[in-house]
This record gives sequence, C-alpha cells and structure tokens, in this order.
Amino acid sequence: MSIDLSQFEAGKLYGGAYEKDLKSLQDRLSDLQALHILHEARTLIIFEGWDAAGKGGAIKRMTSSLDPRFYQVFPISAPTSEEKDKHFLWRFWTKLPGKREISIWDRSHYGRVLVERVEGFCTEIEWRRGYDEINEFESRQSEIGTKIIKIFLHVTAETQDRILVERLDDPSKRWKVTAEDFRNRDKRDAYLDALNDMFKRTHMRWAPWTVIDGNNQKAARIAVLSHVIAELEKSVPQEFPDSDPEILALAQRTIGYSPKG
Repeated sequence: MSIDLSQFEAGKLYGGAYEKDLKSLQDRLSDLQALHILHEARTLIIFEGWDAAGKGGAIKRMTSSLDPRFYQVFPISAPTSEEKDKHFLWRFWTKLPGKREISIWDRSHYGRVLVERVEGFCTEIEWRRGYDEINEFESRQSEIGTKIIKIFLHVTAETQDRILVERLDDPSKRWKVTAEDFRNRDKRDAYLDALNDMFKRTHMRWAPWTVIDGNNQKAARIAVLSHVIAELEKSVPQEFPDSDPEILALAQRTIGYSPKG
C-alpha cells in the first residue's frame, strides 16, 4: 500500500474534553486487557515514527491503566555486538508475547529497512531482503494467533524542531535529545524514501500499517488509544467467561458469598 504522509500533517487540535475522554479510553483498555487475559489472547503493538513524534508519550498513556503483569514495553535501541553477529530478527524473538500477554515495541525490526538502510549499517542486499523476511516473520506470528498492530506516528520537520527545542529548554527532558536526533533530521528525505518503500512492501492483510498525525500531541494520543481499542475489540472475544463453580463454592463456604441476581 502506498501512503502519502502529507495527508497526516494537519495537526488539528483535539475538539473534545481531553482528560475526560482519555480516562474513558484508559478504562476501556483496562476492561479489554481483562478479556485479553481471560481468553488467552496475545498481541504485539509496534510503534514507529520520527524522533520526537510522541511515541513514548502515547505508550505511557496507553499503559497507565494496564495490569503490569501481563504487558511489557520494549524500547528497541541499536543492536549489541552479539546481536550484530546474529540474523537481525534474532533479538526480537524473545520480545514476542505469549498467551495473555501484550508486547509493546518502541521502535522495532523495521530498523532494518529504515535506519540501517539510510545510515548504511547494512548492505543494500540485506535491507532489500529484509522486506520479505519481516513479512514472513509477522505472518508466522499471525498464524499462531498473535494480533499485530502497527502504528506510525508522523510529524512535520517543523513540529520535530519545535519539540526538540522544548526538550532542550526543559532540564527534565534534555536527556531525551541525542546527536542521532539531528543526524536523522538532516537525512529526512532519505528517510521519507525508505518509509515509502516500507509502507508499500510491508502493509499486509495480517499486519497493516496505521499512520497517525502526531503534530498535535493530545489528538494523537486519543487517536492511538482509540485505534488500539478498535483493533482489540475485533480480535478479542467480548464475553466474560462464567465464574468457576469450584471458586464459587469455595467462596460460599468460606465467606458466605451469594451470587447477585
């Protein structure tokens, strides 16, 4: 699928009651996680996007109401020396979700066809081969029942610059800014070419891409949570199973419990 990122640059303000709506979405995610656990579902949520596009902020709002025993966030950084000696997908196998689990990747295996391609960290043969390897990897996960949600947060260069300045001016956020932010910024056109190829080659029925306009943070966070909720509602059965008769009997004997209704 071809995606025109220029269609995701409006940066419209969120028109609702942000705090109220955010809380409502977080509560709904909490309920969905309970269903996710009870039905032994498994979900992989992949976040990609420009530096300073708000991936971390969206993930923080998405996970704030979740049970930490059944989800894990994996911030993906540059591969270690050991990981470089293996196939590029090797380090991602241990980050896949098991039954009842949600795995959230802050950046991902798409680094092979994005940063590694643009920065020359792999050969052209390797990154061109990467599309098929990624599609096959995701297909195998889908076949065993893993729901894959892929989100790309898009911001304009102007928004990116503004956020970098805001972070540099904030002592509590300066640590987030690295030399890599500016190196990647200078190669934006090359990254746009790589993104166009990525969308065309890896937007699959079992793992489609969703682009979200990140130029207004509040609107983007609402959009991210709304999208994740919609996808989980489609993939996870919406019925809570009946109570275990043995547990009910135990509760009745021990504490005099009597079911309502």
